Amino acid sequence: MGQVSVTRRYRFCAAHRLHTDYLSPQENLAVFGKCNNPNGHGHNYVVLVTVGNRVQTEAGGGVDLGRLDQIVGEQVITRFDHCDLNQDPEFADRTTTGENLVMLIWDLLVPYLPDGQLEKVGLIETRDNYFEYAGATNQAPVFREGRHG
Repeated sequence: MGQVSVTRRYRFCAAHRLHTDYLSPQENLAVFGKCNNPNGHGHNYVVLVTVGNRVQTEAGGGVDLGRLDQIVGEQVITRFDHCDLNQDPEFADRTTTGENLVMLIWDLLVPYLPDGQLEKVGLIETRDNYFEYAGATNQAPVFREGRHG
């Protein structure tokens, strides 16, 4: 029996400032440009969660989408929606880039799903920025398009 995957779409709005204490103010501005604005900026993020399951039920699916919605709601949406990402404790020592955010979302979800069910997490930050992560044992995050915007 083959494996069928399903991808669910979720949304949250959050603010952040791209900045690191490891760089000087001038270096931060050079690296992050307008996204280093001390007042921050916001995005309407879209999170794409892809799960798979080899077990098929008589109804056709093996993934409990209601449970997936509950997990994503509790672990991701409630945590980040209408928040400043820079204030989240997980970003105390790392920059709030899309790469770091998509990996954090993976880490927040994987303990709540059956082993091997979470296939990948995608994060749309802007029209031009999409990040994708498929876990530490798979490939590294994919960064596509411009720097930030």
